[in-house]
Amino acid sequence: MIGKLDIVTLQQVWWIICSVVGALFLFLNFVQGGQTLLWQVAKNDNEKSLVINSLGRKWELTFTTLVLFGGALFAAFPKFYATSFGGAYWVWMLILFTFIVQAVSYEFRKKPNNLLGAKTYEVFLFINGSVGILLIGAAVGTFFTGSNFILNDYNQVTWTTPLRGLEAAFSLFNLSLGLFLVFNARTLGAMYLVNNINMRGVPEFEARVRKSCLTSFLCSLPFLLYVVVSLLLIDGFGTDHNGVVGMVAHKYLDNLLAMPIVLVMLLVGLFLVLLGVTRTGLSNVTTGIWFGGLGTVLVGLAVFFTAGFNNTPFYPSKVDLQSSLTIYNASSSHYTLTAMTYVALFIPAVLAYIAYAWRQMDSRKIDARDVADKKAY
Repeated sequence: MIGKLDIVTLQQVWWIICSVVGALFLFLNFVQGGQTLLWQVAKNDNEKSLVINSLGRKWELTFTTLVLFGGALFAAFPKFYATSFGGAYWVWMLILFTFIVQAVSYEFRKKPNNLLGAKTYEVFLFINGSVGILLIGAAVGTFFTGSNFILNDYNQVTWTTPLRGLEAAFSLFNLSLGLFLVFNARTLGAMYLVNNINMRGVPEFEARVRKSCLTSFLCSLPFLLYVVVSLLLIDGFGTDHNGVVGMVAHKYLDNLLAMPIVLVMLLVGLFLVLLGVTRTGLSNVTTGIWFGGLGTVLVGLAVFFTAGFNNTPFYPSKVDLQSSLTIYNASSSHYTLTAMTYVALFIPAVLAYIAYAWRQMDSRKIDARDVADKKAY
């Protein structure tokens, strides 16, 4: 059955798969968001250890999902991977660096006689949760605002700015999207801490965490509003029936109207995030993370679908429109996509294992016993 699928269908299927992985990564950014809350919610070493050890159970999942996202894009859309990573390498190297220092921090923060000291590693965790997520948001923003590259007839990339991708962070739209993701990650981080830590006996700590959820969400709203309004008003990149790229008035608004399911996903996702915030910040329940997490996934899917479907270049060039990449001209061959789709049939089993491992790790809420363990972070 899979072998009979035409290449256009396979290209669309793999954009959906990559979008799902990317959206799950945005949800798992609650780890990075929680790291940035460390000094805001933890007022003593015990509370600080509770936060770090709660997040430390899940940090590998975020890193692994980021690597999986990059790997899926490399296999399914190699021209995008070669263009972006080959041209905008400074932004990707800096993002990767922030995740490397995160891994080092969890490994060495509590090592006896470590050279840098625990506070230095905590600063690294903050950098990962702020600078790292900001740059990821700016990179995703270029799906809508375009990048500074030219491809020649041999698909060799020329980047027209010496900043090599870092210039994306100087766009108000990209910067706003990045800051929204930072504050949304902080919101999710607070939701997760409330859900994962045994708050009995530490009511002041719980109050600070719940308040930080509401505060972070309110801080995210101006950036979210700017991004949404911009998407509805700006001209976007589109392709005609001959594959010629041009500027189209209100392109992304047209995409949402042409794909009502995507519009519904966006609206439902935003509503679920709001529901998660109210359940965490304005009540005593602990299940807000599941509403906020699902909402973030739906919003992420809506963003990726709007950027890639309905004859839209998902990686447009603003200096040479015809160099822009779509899911059709940037994909692997029919043979490669078919082989990858057979492998993708094992994804449900992998997701089931992740769900099982998650359930085992969270079989009980983290408390002082975990902080006192010799293997604590």
